[in-house]
Amino acid sequence: MTELVTPEWVKDAIFYQVFPDRFAKSNRVEKPANLEPWDSAPTTHSFKGGDLMGVAEHLGYLKELGITAISFNPIFQSASNHRYHTHDYLRVDPILGGDEAFRELLDAAHAKGIRVVLDGVFNHASRGFYQFQQTLENGIDSPYLDWFHFDEERLQAKNQLDAYPGRERGINFGRREDSLRELGYRAWFQLPALPKFNTETEAVRRFIFGVASHWIGFGIDGWRLDVPGDIDDDVFWREFRRIVKTANPEAYIVGEVWGDAARWLQGDQFDAVMNYVFNRACLGFFGDQKLDTSRRPGGYHLRPLRASEFADQIDDLLDLYPWQATLAQLNLLSSHDMPRFLTLVQEDKQALKLATLFQMTFPGAPSIYYGDEIGMVGGPDPDCRRAFPWDDSRWDHDLLHFFRRAVALRREHPALRRGRYIRLHADDEHAIYAFARQISPSLPSSDEIDGETLVVVLNNGPRAWKVDIPAEELFSHEASLHDLWGSTEAHVVDERIVGTDLQAGTGAVLMAHDA
Repeated sequence: MTELVTPEWVKDAIFYQVFPDRFAKSNRVEKPANLEPWDSAPTTHSFKGGDLMGVAEHLGYLKELGITAISFNPIFQSASNHRYHTHDYLRVDPILGGDEAFRELLDAAHAKGIRVVLDGVFNHASRGFYQFQQTLENGIDSPYLDWFHFDEERLQAKNQLDAYPGRERGINFGRREDSLRELGYRAWFQLPALPKFNTETEAVRRFIFGVASHWIGFGIDGWRLDVPGDIDDDVFWREFRRIVKTANPEAYIVGEVWGDAARWLQGDQFDAVMNYVFNRACLGFFGDQKLDTSRRPGGYHLRPLRASEFADQIDDLLDLYPWQATLAQLNLLSSHDMPRFLTLVQEDKQALKLATLFQMTFPGAPSIYYGDEIGMVGGPDPDCRRAFPWDDSRWDHDLLHFFRRAVALRREHPALRRGRYIRLHADDEHAIYAFARQISPSLPSSDEIDGETLVVVLNNGPRAWKVDIPAEELFSHEASLHDLWGSTEAHVVDERIVGTDLQAGTGAVLMAHDA
């Protein structure tokens, strides 16, 4: 097994996920006429006109929040508002401002110490992609037959591909195995707009690797890979990593994998994945009985979790991957592919607050989905992709203040970013979970960080709870502890932390007075 080495900057990063059509728009980018009103409910096909200049103009907002990296949904030329239907991988969409807007944004972000990661959609292209259009026009005579998976018998018979079928025909647009027969080509989830690349073709591989290296050369800081498991080819991803890391050894490669991703995190493919295992555990514990279990994000069931079940799931998660991968995981509470966290917990703001405090004190890079910090809600796609309301009278300022404090806490304490994780206590009766993050002064540190120990205690129950948890060998005997987060007072007695009441729905972050 190859030793996994992940980018150092990611371990200290705070990510912010931006859906470009919905975050911000600038008057400096010329717009087409037929745009959906910014504040109206989003629809499946309409555009709202967000652009990259708009993002550049709001970098100050992100900097104040404490963001150090932006993860974009696709920005390349496309006929869809989400841009997963890529027409041209080497051109930024003109509605977003084109390559010039991206150049300005990238330079401005880097000047503020903010990295930029792009969304790479390499499993499938679109009906508007040049090589696919060639076959729509020329059939069996197309020079690009081997770029996609075509039904060549159909083409030999001079029968056209059915790239624009009417839904009245009753095709099941979710069954992958039917597309070759029904459409004449393999399409991702049998969606006609998404023809699947034939990545066994050398020209296709060269093309994708060329796209990856082109944008790394342009200055981006990494790739988020869309449905990479659907390119079921370890050799492909090893070569992808080699090319990207040759261009920039500190580039971040993070895959969209909803379950166990150990296969891709052995040191030869990805650095990390979008941590949906973390996401589901947080929804289960912090959402508790308010969790909407009727939803199945990514096809996974959601269920409430007791404190001990949550603790066990976190232990299992921490055992899944090498520590270098764990420190680089993209830990999310919401994303563009699921209802927002606040909606899934029936708008229980305390649940989101407590989950965010846990997210900011857990190993891996926290990722905030745009607008979660001001209380945005939204159900399944497209509702989870609403436009950001820049009228701040519509913001939840208490929540925004909470997010800023939680981000600042993480950034101020190296143990929360790089320290080892120690489970301390899980109490089902009172819904209490406690853990420690520790950088031991007796162990060498790669960046010469001094020793630091923090204990995080989360009260997810309905009542106040008097702090009393084990703390064997964490602090000196009879140490006094102060709360970096709230007002809990505590001290060490016989290797236990005992203290005042921790109020319901709140947390404490305890540190020795002399630290």
